[in-house]
Amino acid sequence: MEGVTAADILVLPFFGQGHLFPCAELCKHFSSHNCKSIFIIPSHLSSSIPSDLHRHPLVQVIQISTSPPPADASDGDYSGPGAKPAHHRQHHQMGQGIESFLSERFQNVRPAFVVVDVMMSWSKEIFKKANIPIVSFFTSGACATAMVYAGWKAHVDNIGLDEGEAPLIPGLPESMALTYSDTKRRERRRHGEGGNGRGGGRSGMKPGTPRLGLPTRWVDETEGSTALLINTCDDLEAPFLDYLSGQVEKPVFGVGPLLPETFWKSIGSVVHDRDSRPNRASNYTEDEVISWLDSKPPRSVIYVSFGSEVGPTLEEYDQLADALAESNRSFIWVIQPGAGRPGPPANMFGSKATSDDSKEDEGYGYEPPHGMKDKVGNRGLIIKGWAPQLMILSHTSTGGFLSHCGWNSTVEAISCGVPVLAWPIRGDQFYDAKLVVKYLNVGHMVPNADDVSKTVRKLDVMEGIEMVMDDEDVRDRAVALRGTFEGGYPASSAASLKALIQVLRK
Repeated sequence: MEGVTAADILVLPFFGQGHLFPCAELCKHFSSHNCKSIFIIPSHLSSSIPSDLHRHPLVQVIQISTSPPPADASDGDYSGPGAKPAHHRQHHQMGQGIESFLSERFQNVRPAFVVVDVMMSWSKEIFKKANIPIVSFFTSGACATAMVYAGWKAHVDNIGLDEGEAPLIPGLPESMALTYSDTKRRERRRHGEGGNGRGGGRSGMKPGTPRLGLPTRWVDETEGSTALLINTCDDLEAPFLDYLSGQVEKPVFGVGPLLPETFWKSIGSVVHDRDSRPNRASNYTEDEVISWLDSKPPRSVIYVSFGSEVGPTLEEYDQLADALAESNRSFIWVIQPGAGRPGPPANMFGSKATSDDSKEDEGYGYEPPHGMKDKVGNRGLIIKGWAPQLMILSHTSTGGFLSHCGWNSTVEAISCGVPVLAWPIRGDQFYDAKLVVKYLNVGHMVPNADDVSKTVRKLDVMEGIEMVMDDEDVRDRAVALRGTFEGGYPASSAASLKALIQVLRK
């Protein structure tokens, strides 16, 4: 492994679709610099990979044979000292497979470098042993990463926060001042208060949320890396990229948003998800969703989706259902398998929802109130399972997006010029929501949604929907921000990729 460096770039993603998709797009962008990417995944995720990746001439998909993850797996169980024995076994299988692949493929040369998702940081020792430079990749945004670090620094520097105080953080925008509620929210989650049942708190924190008084976890997970990559660009988060560059002793590159090629080629028109993402089961086809949207006036539909991994409590789902039923707004509501239940959804690792009417509720933790479908009629479309999110967001009838503010959903909404109604659930989503509402000014927060000690109620949701759908200033800013992407993949991100490759090839 001490031989000549090859042009090959290894990419090791984490298992959730919010990680797989950006990593897959990163491989394609490397190809524009005449680099071959090798995308390393466990075999059970083969069906989750976009089909066009398998056909790409400069991308090779390598499948490592592993047993499927346990049914109770969540993203928080895969890295760090708290991993369960079953996950240790899967780490072992994956690690052995990677080592075997490296020894067989790279006997006389070594890859240029490996891009490791920060949630796969347990694998770094394998690549260090093989003398392969490591680049850590954040599929989340720079704001969340910077704010987590700033929160830790505030504690280390003994900056005490009293209720009502919001000290400025040198190097970060004034609108992103660290608040008392920011630190209290993290502290309560750290001690495990709440849960995900009816009436309690919400699901546990995402890895990377700081443990007060201890180093931020991402600092540990990027130790030994040559550089950091973040799924963002200067147009969205320049101050936060600059802040991170000033805090860590290594280059920080914004290389996003890592959206599908079809998006960049279809800016200003409807994007078809089926062209770039795996076809997952749903009770509606993409054509049926388009037909429904075509029947609605421009900017009249509120799109409601909490992504594939997190959501409100069952009690809050009831409040949301009542709000949508009583509102006069047209809506699309996506309900994922396992919605409202503790832990990950049933389809997180590739199992399917079903479109068979006799089994349509199988695997779902939440069912809308009886009679809701009849009450809303054609005003509402309730999708169970997979939804063509980019198509919905890029359609002219969509006027707002009630979102958990996961980073992928956030950048998709921004890139489509759709105002966001933020309902963050855990971890970095609170900072993504703050970025959208306080810094970019392209959305609103659902009342009480940023305070995990409170349950979001029907009137909160209804008030939030009216705010985001009626605010023309927010809509104008969202449309203007979308305009920054009309030229395609951001020039600053393309330049960052080029600089990274040039540095590491030397």
